[in-house]
Amino acid sequence: MTIALKTPAKSAVTAIEAAPSALARDHFAAQFAFETDCWDVHDALSKGADFVLLDVRSPSQFAKGHVPGAINLPHGKIIGSKMAKWPEETVFVTYCAGPHCNGAARGALRLADLGRPVKLMAGGITGWIDEGFELETGEAAE
Repeated sequence: MTIALKTPAKSAVTAIEAAPSALARDHFAAQFAFETDCWDVHDALSKGADFVLLDVRSPSQFAKGHVPGAINLPHGKIIGSKMAKWPEETVFVTYCAGPHCNGAARGALRLADLGRPVKLMAGGITGWIDEGFELETGEAAE
């Protein structure tokens, strides 16, 4: 007597085959050209950042708590005339409330449309707090 083993059904994770390793490597390597994380930003800020950190949330959200050293510039107000004070090669890092918010991506898109080098800080304020880093409070300096 032969017993047939039942093949388990594929899960939502494995229903679509994983990419070949070479393709996955290229994808994940390229991801670092588009984003950074809270740890890397924190480390860079502690050593003297070579980028401008933009909090793209509203001024009221910024005042309640923001990453130390960040400049408040809501994504809808990112325009060429406001960016003119920084050299063209300045790298910008945008962040917003967290993974549930697309403000950082909106800000990054506006900067890219202006021809500016830009990365997004994955996690935003939520990620910053989750990592145990401190926030500053108060309104943005003019």
